[in-house]
Amino acid sequence: MPVKIYKRGDIWHFRGTVAGRRLRGSTGTGDKAIAQRIAAEREAEAWKGHLDGPSAVLTFAQAAALYTQAGKGDHRTLRMMDFWKTTLVKNITEGQVRQAAVTLYPSHKAATRNREVIAPTQAIINHAASLGKCSPLTVARFKVAKVEKIPVTWEWVQAFMRHAPPHLGALACFMFLTGARISEALAVRWEDVDFTARKAKIRQTKLYGEERFAHLPAPLLVAMANCKRDRDTVFRYVERDSVRKSWDSAVKRAKIAPLSPHACRHGFATAMLHAGVDPVTVAKRGGWKNVQHVFATYGHAMEDETITDRIVSNTAFLPQRNYGKA
Repeated sequence: MPVKIYKRGDIWHFRGTVAGRRLRGSTGTGDKAIAQRIAAEREAEAWKGHLDGPSAVLTFAQAAALYTQAGKGDHRTLRMMDFWKTTLVKNITEGQVRQAAVTLYPSHKAATRNREVIAPTQAIINHAASLGKCSPLTVARFKVAKVEKIPVTWEWVQAFMRHAPPHLGALACFMFLTGARISEALAVRWEDVDFTARKAKIRQTKLYGEERFAHLPAPLLVAMANCKRDRDTVFRYVERDSVRKSWDSAVKRAKIAPLSPHACRHGFATAMLHAGVDPVTVAKRGGWKNVQHVFATYGHAMEDETITDRIVSNTAFLPQRNYGKA
């Protein structure tokens, strides 16, 4: 059945069959001539995809839609969709992706270009490739200078809490004692918190809809209990950008190192590792998917030179046996 147009209200729609596949949709116009052209283009596109393979007609916008339907989309997906639009995926090269990163973030560091452009663009295309829609794409990342992440400590958090409003202090405490990202912490609602069981549900923003339950140590329970319940969310702030001004003011009042909210997550991992917790458990409790990332990123060396005493601290001293001849 060839593709034909028909009118529904003031708008022309199309329907038909191409190579056994049904096509139907709206042309979005009330102009019959334009509607006929749009329908003809959809029919030609369908035939091209059938004869030359799906990669011949797959646009980046369509690939991004597939990615989002799989539950993997975020704000970067929309940004990349807006940039690439109807560009055919098969025409997007490694060089074009790297240039897009420079174009969109001309004065930003390599890490930002990698995170905001290269990673999402490659992820969207490679997801479509996994569905047989196109070929996979590999894009070399911009070289990032390794900078040691400075984590907060429990002492830092306590000082911060003494000089911050209750909900802001509780936010810092929550991130440090659960390993939550700030976006995850700000999404926690009162209905997610079980004070009796000492648990809170955390929706993991980087693991595509997965959830985990975090234990709430006693100091955190107290801090959260002191927060007002006049909003659905526990920590009141709508988004991370609205936190930063109040955060910096509290840091200044406390006269402590000017560390960011994300340093609390670093502090969680570092403190857990230094407490002797294995990286696998740290990754599970903090919501990291890659255990190796935990070890490589947060395994800060301890400065205490006497740390080797711990090797024998719980072992009774045994006198050395004399192996020489009598």
